[in-house]
Amino acid sequence: MLSARDVHKHFTTPAGRLEVLRGVDLEVAPGETVAIVGESGSGKSTLLALLAGLDVPSSGAVLIDGQDTARLSEKDLVTLRARTLGIVFQSFHLMGGLSALENVSLPLELRGDADALPRARAALAQVGLAARADHLPSRLSGGECQRVALARALVVEPGILLADEPSGSLDERTGSAVDDLLFELVARRGTALVLVTHSERLAARCARRVRLAGGRLC
Repeated sequence: MLSARDVHKHFTTPAGRLEVLRGVDLEVAPGETVAIVGESGSGKSTLLALLAGLDVPSSGAVLIDGQDTARLSEKDLVTLRARTLGIVFQSFHLMGGLSALENVSLPLELRGDADALPRARAALAQVGLAARADHLPSRLSGGECQRVALARALVVEPGILLADEPSGSLDERTGSAVDDLLFELVARRGTALVLVTHSERLAARCARRVRLAGGRLC
């Protein structure tokens, strides 16, 4: 369903070439939950961006549903991501001028779903925010914003959910509630989950844990 095959990624810096990933191999099966752990700066977020098709490897291949992301046109890649992936970031990435309901319905509207609003309302209800549907992000707490982001990611019913430190910016109690909701929803839907986290406690909730060190998974 999602795979990285001998993925390398480097960046050019004023100090010279920076090798971040040095031959990463990863296979994620349908419905599987995988945690990627590692020290800060080890390349976890870089790897997640490649798995999401938001960037392309310097060499090697990332395949989503068997399609090599580097070989797709930008239009086809956007379509593939919209159909297959949900992404949750640490910093929410909500549209400040849109209500919670509009943020959640946006990916459905972009692909032309006629029932975007009712589905978005149902998704907000699933994360406990039905009563906050008309509120702008500025009127929501951090935990509520992350629940809106989770609803937005899952409303398209993706086969794969990618999450980058989804509770990392929240206090312990709020973050724990978001984590519980995340695992409850992916289990209920049978969604595959790839979770980047520095938390060993959170990683232990996944069926499989891999560590990124020295640019490789171990």
